[in-house]
Amino acid sequence: MNDEHSRSSLLPPNSSALEKALDIGFGVLLDRIAPPFPELMNPTGTPLAFLPYLAADRGVSEWSSEASEVEKRLTVQLAWPTARQAGTRQALENAARGLRLRPEVRAWYEQTPPGQPYSFNVRAFTEQPYSEAIDARLDRRLADAKSERDLLSVSVGLSAFGNHVIGAATVCGELTTVYPIVLEGLELSGLAFKAGALYTVEISTIYPQGS
Repeated sequence: MNDEHSRSSLLPPNSSALEKALDIGFGVLLDRIAPPFPELMNPTGTPLAFLPYLAADRGVSEWSSEASEVEKRLTVQLAWPTARQAGTRQALENAARGLRLRPEVRAWYEQTPPGQPYSFNVRAFTEQPYSEAIDARLDRRLADAKSERDLLSVSVGLSAFGNHVIGAATVCGELTTVYPIVLEGLELSGLAFKAGALYTVEISTIYPQGS
């Protein structure tokens, strides 16, 4: 172990025994600590408090401390791709996506009729509340992502998505009203009786038999 630490040590050859011992001891302690940098440098996994420092490390010029955590992580994640592709369509789209917008970028030669050379029409849609502050931030991000000769026309629209349901109901019923029979012109008052009887009598005469 001493040979291993002596090969990796930065101490000069004339260092004292105490200095060499401290170097070895601290080396052993440091080896017990898991390196935090892989996780710290990951925008999706780094602690929220470390995001501003990671944004500064990646050269993010437009940053809002009041933005949501999702927006902050997305901004840091897209910082390097946007810088590498500056002046391209992809960079303009990334600049808008960092603010949780859905961009549609059309170059001048894709427009009907064709627009001014080296101009881009940037349309962004959002489902989140939009304000003048966000609009100003979008302009600054697009300015950093475009080339010096590019001219931008920017418009923002609000969009909403959901499920459309059409319902219909039919209620069928039959109502029958029965009224008592009414005969016009017929009046009846008093008590009415109806009776019937049958009375039958049969008479038979029997004489004695004569001799």
